[in-house]
Amino acid sequence: MKFKDYYQTLGVQRDASQDVLKKAYRRLARKYHPDVSKAADAEARFKEVGEAYEVLKDSEKRTAYDRFGSQWKTGQEFRPPPKWDEGFEFKGGGFSGGGDYSDFFESLFGQANRRGTGHASSRFSSPGEDRHAKIAITLEESFKGAARTISLRSPEVDPSGHTIPRTRNLNIKIPKGVVEGQRIRLAGQGTPGRMGGTKGDLYLEISFQPHQLFRSDQRDIYLDLPITPWEAGLGENITVPTLSGKVDLRIPSGAQSGQKLRLRGKGLPGKTAGDQYVVLKIVTPKPRTAADRELYQKMAKEMPMNPRAAMGI
Repeated sequence: MKFKDYYQTLGVQRDASQDVLKKAYRRLARKYHPDVSKAADAEARFKEVGEAYEVLKDSEKRTAYDRFGSQWKTGQEFRPPPKWDEGFEFKGGGFSGGGDYSDFFESLFGQANRRGTGHASSRFSSPGEDRHAKIAITLEESFKGAARTISLRSPEVDPSGHTIPRTRNLNIKIPKGVVEGQRIRLAGQGTPGRMGGTKGDLYLEISFQPHQLFRSDQRDIYLDLPITPWEAGLGENITVPTLSGKVDLRIPSGAQSGQKLRLRGKGLPGKTAGDQYVVLKIVTPKPRTAADRELYQKMAKEMPMNPRAAMGI
């Protein structure tokens, strides 16, 4: 996918005000309108101009787009970094695509089609909009629950028409057993209502930070555990880590690499607690001496086997 420099498309500087953007868009839209222009690529250029203005006229889309900085140039290969929108507030649950836009636009703004829950309105008042943000927490915070202060960013347009980021800090409580993708509702933390209307809500979508040992699948926790060939062959009692502390685990005789051993109830807490799965990974030592090689040769002679027999190899 190719990067699109929307500022270059409109022929404006990156700090252009909304008035400058609007004038540039109107001029180029008239120039490339298919009913006016005779150029062969008029329709394509008209769509490019419209897409660029769609992003840069919207304070949220523009601020999100600007997060990638000016290091990218039109035509360069581009992929949005994972979780690039974490900690950033959006109205209505993010951006929704659906227009006749490029793959680049859809990769950034066409993935979050969720809408806010909304509130009842009256003739004289209107409710504030719900806002949505993503936050990353640790598995330990999910396991135990936690109180945290988080910083969220949302864009504002200043009196001169420039988009500026605003940061606010919130004290939040992370409930015990929250899972990745779950949303925490903070009532009244959205945008203010008008004429006495109720405030919108803030929804925080949970993601997990990468962990040195564990990975999660809903409430289940997985741990890749290296073991030696003799531990796998003979069986062994070993100590393994869990989110609640170390526990004893019996490796059965004849264990195989990739085999899963379950620790019931050692996953994330909930109405039904998840389990922890220990995935065995047999690590074979490299023979460093003649005696080491002799030992392997003896094993090959006295314990012959073809692990590929089932494959017909």
